[in-house]
Amino acid sequence: MQGVVFTGDRTLKIMTFPDPSPGAGEVVLEMKASGMCGSDLHQYRRPKNQPWTGTGVPPNPDPTIAGHEPCGVVVAVGPGVAPAQAKIGDRMMVHHYQGCTRCNHCLSGWQQLCQEVPVKVYGNNAHGGHAKYLKVPANTMVQLPDALSFTAGAAISCGSGTAYGALRRMNMSGRDTIAIFGQGPVGLAATQFAKMMGARVIALDVNPQRLVRAREFGADELVDPGSNDPVTAIKDLTHGRYADLTLDTSGNRDARLSAIRSTRVWGTMCFVGEGSDISIEVSPHLLRRQMTLMASWTFSTVIQAECATFCVERRVDVDRLFTHHWRLEQAEDAYTLFDKQSDGKGVFLL
Repeated sequence: MQGVVFTGDRTLKIMTFPDPSPGAGEVVLEMKASGMCGSDLHQYRRPKNQPWTGTGVPPNPDPTIAGHEPCGVVVAVGPGVAPAQAKIGDRMMVHHYQGCTRCNHCLSGWQQLCQEVPVKVYGNNAHGGHAKYLKVPANTMVQLPDALSFTAGAAISCGSGTAYGALRRMNMSGRDTIAIFGQGPVGLAATQFAKMMGARVIALDVNPQRLVRAREFGADELVDPGSNDPVTAIKDLTHGRYADLTLDTSGNRDARLSAIRSTRVWGTMCFVGEGSDISIEVSPHLLRRQMTLMASWTFSTVIQAECATFCVERRVDVDRLFTHHWRLEQAEDAYTLFDKQSDGKGVFLL
């Protein structure tokens, strides 16, 4: 089979790999959709022949198939996999991590938080979904409801699931006003979910095209931090109270600081975007406002399944997130465009 491999310095190759066979406790999925995620760009952009300095798990030095938003159909089942876990023909998403499988984090569906072994991240240090087949442990799979498309399942497997998981951690309700900094794929998904949960949404981005998309996805108010002070704008839009909740999906230092400063007394601010750091005075901005500051890293298998159910029951059109559909042989063009971070979300159809 052929798979997409990031080779550094904004280059990639389509390489040939053996078709996988499942071992004990494993299954092989035939990929139907494999989404493109902003965190792919850390590896896509990394300098060649230099030590890894990015965020997260260091990539595998050997050629490794990219793609950590996999969704497909079970085509082979290894020994020891119970029919309740997987059987041929099942439609499955993948929770794209594997830890020791035995610790409390792993058993509760949070394998990415495993402290016992180096965590495998599919599409990073283990083969991912940008290929015809993907071999994974059966315990990393999450059933895809029949009402959802494979592309929706791919989005839920990382970007949309990350947005949903953050909103759940923040305990958002229909009473809240939430300011969402960054309207890339994760931020736009957060806007979509927050509206379906009943919140008032203030969407922020410096890209006019992304703000237009945010309005289409239900944002009540739009703010361009490039031409307006976002803290002042949010204060004005909330009659001086500031936002009940703020969510940063951009990873941008200035956006993170603005998100903290535009959160009301007793409010909650959540980090989702990877990268960068911030420096802020604790007393005036956090302590004396009784503020809750948290971070949310993707989601568990339980939350992934809950997100899929939410999308079915609330009729969330997850597929609207995708602006580009690609074939595997178009990977070079796909990532050249995605690298500009000026458009929407892409997905490979296999």
